[in-house]
Amino acid sequence: MKFPRPHTLREIASLIDTEYVGDDDFPVLGINEIHVVESGDIVFVDHPKYYDKALESAATVVLINKKVDCPKGKALLVSDDPFRDFNKLTLHFKPFKSSNVAIAANAIIGEGTIIQPNCFIGNNVSIGKNCIIHANVSIYDDTIIGDNVTIHSGTVLGASAFYYKNRPEGYDQLLSGGRVIVEDNVDIGSACTIDRGVTGDTTIGKGSKLDNQIQIGHDTVLGKKCLIASQTGIAGCVVVEDNVTIWGQVGVKSGITISKGTVLFAQSGLGHTTEEGKTYFGSPAQEARAFFKDRAYVKKIPEILKKLKDL
Repeated sequence: MKFPRPHTLREIASLIDTEYVGDDDFPVLGINEIHVVESGDIVFVDHPKYYDKALESAATVVLINKKVDCPKGKALLVSDDPFRDFNKLTLHFKPFKSSNVAIAANAIIGEGTIIQPNCFIGNNVSIGKNCIIHANVSIYDDTIIGDNVTIHSGTVLGASAFYYKNRPEGYDQLLSGGRVIVEDNVDIGSACTIDRGVTGDTTIGKGSKLDNQIQIGHDTVLGKKCLIASQTGIAGCVVVEDNVTIWGQVGVKSGITISKGTVLFAQSGLGHTTEEGKTYFGSPAQEARAFFKDRAYVKKIPEILKKLKDL
């Protein structure tokens, strides 16, 4: 998430009332999570296990809960609670804006697009040409939808990320300031939920087709011409490359890559990155041929035991 204008390190530190290490006028351009940081971004880290990853990342400002040696060319914001202060920055630069109308005045709706009754179109939403948004669809703030997109009833685009920190008094949510982007020629079925990115974009690639009742988590990037069947759940920060097919009731772990041309058979549970063009099945998922071969051997166990007993 980029700021509307560049800020200085001193300005950012004053917003969250923290100490800092670096020049007063060190440029700060935005905030982002570790997997999408760029030069000029702030990244936060609050556990020693991840200090090195944050300090060595592309981010040039690290919001951290301990004074450490500052890498050359970077700056530090030293906080007793980086998670809290990251939320403060999100609230400052992306505050929640309430609405009292069904379609926000600043929403952009392209020529030939049809919005059916009882839809909610939030602030700064952009919808392209020749789309059909069926009844009772909710499109939250900042969502971008391309041309020739169909979205069926009950679908929600842009809800908050499922991202929490466990504190003694309860779970504390990491606030979401990102977007959902739906590219051209996408079809989305009924009762699907696509969460916005925490700081970046959750993206549905051009020409992809989604069945009913699909959940896609924050910051996941779905490639072009993917096909996903109903009751599939894809966690946050997953990269789904082009031409992937996922059949029904599949569960996908966060932070992995589903490589180009992968096929996941129904009711699989995927917890690892796949190889390009291969087919997987089972939970935990493995290559389908290997799975079926193993099952064939399992079926032979009673026969083998009988032969051993008769010896």
